[in-house]
Amino acid sequence: MTFPTINTRGNNVELTPELTALLEQKLAPLGKFLPAGETDVSCNVELEKVAEHQSGKIHRAEINLRVAGTLYRAEATEEQMERAIDVMRDEVKRELRRDTTKQQSLLRRGGQKIKALLRFGNE
Repeated sequence: MTFPTINTRGNNVELTPELTALLEQKLAPLGKFLPAGETDVSCNVELEKVAEHQSGKIHRAEINLRVAGTLYRAEATEEQMERAIDVMRDEVKRELRRDTTKQQSLLRRGGQKIKALLRFGNE
C-alpha cells in the first residue's frame, strides 16, 4: 500500500517544500507495514522548534498515524529537524512492525491448534 496523504503542521518552523518532500520521502517506506486495501488511514505530523533555548535538542517531530481505528504515535526531540524525523519514523516503524508480527503470531498459533486437533482426531 502506498503511504497516505500527510497532514503537516509547523510551530515556530517554516514548512518549506524541501522539508515537506523530506518528510514524505522518510515516511514512504512505512507503507509496506500498512494493511493492503485499507482505506481508513490518516497521518498527522507536527514539526516544532522549541523556543525555550537556542541550542541542544530544540527540534521536535510528532506523528499520529491512525490505521483502521488503531492509533500509532511517536515523538522525538533532537538537535536537528532531519534527525528528529528519523527517530520519529523509527519509533512508529517499530510500533507498526510489532503489531503486524503480533497479529501474524496469533494467526499461526490458531492454525497450530487447529492442526493439533485434526491430528488428534486421526490417531
